[in-house]
Amino acid sequence: MDTYSQILNRYWGYRSFKPMQPEIIESVASGRDTLALMPTGGGKSVTFQVPALAAEGICIVVTPLIALMRDQVDNLVKRGIKAQAVYSGMSRAEIDIALDNCAYGDYKFLYVSPERIGSEIFRERVKKMRVNILAVDEAHCISQWGYDFRPAYLRIAALRELLPGVPVLALTATATADVVEDIQEKLSFSSSNVIRTSFERKNLHYLVEVTEDKHRKLLDFISRIPGSGIVYARNRRKASELARFLSNNKVKADYYHAGLATATRTARQNDWMKGRTRVIVATNAFGMGIDKADVRFVIHFDIPDTLEACFQEAGRAGRDGKIAFAIMMYHDSDRLNADKRVALKFPEREIIRQVYQSLGSYLQIPYGGGKGAVLDFNISDFASRYNLNVMTAWYSLKELETEGYIELTDEINSPSKIHFTVSRDELYRFQVANAAFDGFIKLMLRTYSGVFSGFTAINEDFLAKKTRSDRDTVYQYLVRLNNLNIIKYIPQRRSPLIIMNTERLDSNSLYISASAYRVRKESYLSKLRSVISYASATGQCRSVMLLEYFGEKGARKCGSCDICHEPDNTGIERVEFDLIAAGIREVIRHGSVTPDELPSMVDFTPDKTITVIRWLLDNGKLTRGDDGFLRWTG
Repeated sequence: MDTYSQILNRYWGYRSFKPMQPEIIESVASGRDTLALMPTGGGKSVTFQVPALAAEGICIVVTPLIALMRDQVDNLVKRGIKAQAVYSGMSRAEIDIALDNCAYGDYKFLYVSPERIGSEIFRERVKKMRVNILAVDEAHCISQWGYDFRPAYLRIAALRELLPGVPVLALTATATADVVEDIQEKLSFSSSNVIRTSFERKNLHYLVEVTEDKHRKLLDFISRIPGSGIVYARNRRKASELARFLSNNKVKADYYHAGLATATRTARQNDWMKGRTRVIVATNAFGMGIDKADVRFVIHFDIPDTLEACFQEAGRAGRDGKIAFAIMMYHDSDRLNADKRVALKFPEREIIRQVYQSLGSYLQIPYGGGKGAVLDFNISDFASRYNLNVMTAWYSLKELETEGYIELTDEINSPSKIHFTVSRDELYRFQVANAAFDGFIKLMLRTYSGVFSGFTAINEDFLAKKTRSDRDTVYQYLVRLNNLNIIKYIPQRRSPLIIMNTERLDSNSLYISASAYRVRKESYLSKLRSVISYASATGQCRSVMLLEYFGEKGARKCGSCDICHEPDNTGIERVEFDLIAAGIREVIRHGSVTPDELPSMVDFTPDKTITVIRWLLDNGKLTRGDDGFLRWTG
């Protein structure tokens, strides 16, 4: 077993890599800049974690997803691998200690948000690190042609100047040909080097359901397709309404969106993962980092903004290799609603200026001040106070973010943290002199490790239970220890943040590039037209349309989408037909069987099974060998 396989087995328990992982690992380990295009669920993280563990030094991972970043750090730590994370919203003291640990300790991974890599404290500390790989996750975010462009990603090229000779591994699940070229250019690749696997998912059946009654068809699909699923809705209100509709029709369903409290989101996600909830109805906030293999369907109740989003979200179905459905529901009114979204998503520049001025007043920032400030922000309260439409305010803020004036984070659930700032000897002398604190300090030292070397997450409720007191009493103890300079205490924070990248300007000094604004709008319109074209197509294979969109030429028809596969003359509805066909394929794959034996071996009525068998034989999907046994050729 080679070194990489040994590492994979030791830390992850797998004896073999997934397809394409070894090629990517060998490429980056040899020092080559590498762009890897891997489908959702393909195991992207392993491609940088394994070679980084095999080499001396630390791997820096740039990713925009704070929740996913923290999950990966937690998972690495549980495996005995030292990892840190630095992201927007951390205090300067937290960042300082985390970077010191990475520069002078034996840490193997530093996860960082793209916004932080431009800070002076980060750039200075990176110079002291022995970096072996610079991994860039969600690499499409660096391209203005990508569907989720993040201006902060452009700072990565400058970071490369501080890391001469360090290879870059850029990773993404969705990228068109233009984006592939742009990623390599923006990341200053020494030479073009793209490793990709086909985006084709043979077990995933793509359907577009054109209907005037989406609710009835949604219920129909869910009643016919066994197993768990995801329904994507455009907004939070629609998600909650659809979940209620399904629940009222005896489907175990719940909803999920970014506006829910963190504990609620976690509980609902866990209920769905463990099968207590069958269907989760969600906005696009749901799905990143979700690894549930047996999802049988993903349904887009509303059309998404891009085919990239559609493909990525649909890719969460059928990761176990068994048949699954990616269904988009469409009605002519969707086209009109899409046009309205364009106007909402791209407010007039004068409105953007108005929102910026209102933001300065809301945050009480004086003109010429505020640069670098990190402030809690409640968009609902902001919009209400200044009589703004919430979505207009949101998209105006996103434009200001794109122009580099601010950064706007999603809600960050940061647990309370402590760090002992005195030495152990100094702490002992304090305990002797302050007996009232002695028992509480001993409890913290017994309960939490690493409190002297860095900030450690704590739970005030747990400490209250152990001390037989209440949360407020524990809080007061922590505040007093903080004021006595024994610890640094950072209370729990659950809030979105606004980060001011520049000092506050007056409206005449605020520059919004008309040409860049127009390019972004035209790019969005082009992507939206691609979605409409996909949804309204009647003559081209759905899979081929998607593959060609992502640059795969010469793709073969899938034979299973609603356009390729129209067994209308059987009298069996499409979804049921596919489920019976899948059952037939599974039986044949696991043993030799004759046409007479087959109907009793499939979990559907014999009459319908016989009808499907005949159709499959007539259309060359099944053949009968000289030995009398059936072969699957579809």
